[in-house]
Amino acid sequence: MTEEQRPVQWLENERVLEGQVSSYERQMFPEGITKTARDFHQQIPGYKMSPLKNLPRLASRLGLGGIWVKDESNRLRLGSFKVLGGSFAIYQAIRERLGMMDRELTYEELTSPEIRAKLGDIVFAAATDGNHGRGVAWSATQLGFRSIIYVHKLTSAARIEAIQKNGAKVVVIDGTYDDAVHQVNVDAKCNGWQVIADTAWEGYEDIPRWVIQGYSTMLAETQEQLAAQGLIRPTHLFVQAGVGSLAAATIGYYTNLFGSERPTTVVVEPDRAACLYHSAEVGDGAPHNFEGNLDTIMAGLACGDPNPIAWDLLKETTDYFVKSPDYVAAKGMRVYGVPLAGDPFIVSGESGAVTLGVLMFIMQLPELVPLREKLGLGPDSQVLLVNSEGNTDPDDFRRVVWEGGSSVPKQYRHFHSGLGPAPQI
Repeated sequence: MTEEQRPVQWLENERVLEGQVSSYERQMFPEGITKTARDFHQQIPGYKMSPLKNLPRLASRLGLGGIWVKDESNRLRLGSFKVLGGSFAIYQAIRERLGMMDRELTYEELTSPEIRAKLGDIVFAAATDGNHGRGVAWSATQLGFRSIIYVHKLTSAARIEAIQKNGAKVVVIDGTYDDAVHQVNVDAKCNGWQVIADTAWEGYEDIPRWVIQGYSTMLAETQEQLAAQGLIRPTHLFVQAGVGSLAAATIGYYTNLFGSERPTTVVVEPDRAACLYHSAEVGDGAPHNFEGNLDTIMAGLACGDPNPIAWDLLKETTDYFVKSPDYVAAKGMRVYGVPLAGDPFIVSGESGAVTLGVLMFIMQLPELVPLREKLGLGPDSQVLLVNSEGNTDPDDFRRVVWEGGSSVPKQYRHFHSGLGPAPQI
């Protein structure tokens, strides 16, 4: 088995701040911003907390105290957490245009004829692998604005159709996600569109920061739900990354809340699009491009350029970076979909399931004992995962779950004959 095919390649972060709080975390999460985001989201028609699901049987089988999954598979019926960031960034951009950053606007005000007349005809634009663009399109439509979404050539027809159904015009770029990001920015300048991007570049940082802050609603919900179970905080965070915005939101939120007592943090990427891992490996503190065609089933994580403002936070608050092949995500999808008896059923897409796959391999493979020990994973561990998407690409979902696509190589298959309850069918 070649190195590239190993289920978990890991890197301990030498730049992490031990017992200190990152200055980037304070910039990302100023006082009161989580409340502002959540107050806005709670006014959106159809808003409700997404479930926090407990997998006690699987946790027991793996030798863990608990596995908690924040299930975003049906957030506002859009199949992903991404709408939280896109909608909040649009809200903040509107406040800025109106010169009303000194006060919050109600959803009723946002949709009023008076506000609409002051704003004029705005076109919101974004580049996407699917979920971010769908969230931006939906949010713009809800507020009565047009949207245009750029996607790369490998984007599935199902993802494109989902964006179009939410009111957007879709433009397909002959290139990667990063090429789509570049092109939408060029065209937006020519056409006067407002770009709502989940990654930053020089001179464009406020909106990507608002996107990250918008995700904090999900994490504030999670803390309420954990508290209801008698848990102060998770001991470990495993969070997936594309450009790094979700990871920065999750780790930044918990660092902001608990400081030096934050959970142990692990950032997980596809091995064919591991821009954060690569940046940590280079080790000079700067974000670095990951070259290649980014061809992975984890479409939402297929990004070659890190979000620089996310990287600034992650380089000081991430304990370990991990990269994994597609079969690890596929295993996670199947385990979520066929749970042990007594554990809940979870619909998880390719990008949503990779952290569960990584956690299982870490707990089961003898060669990963050193990582397991460094992480301190054991019977007292309460691990938090985010199922960031549901079945957002039905054809590929069926290929993996129905047909056994992206199967685990034989030497990495792990069965516990006679141990624990049988899978729930």
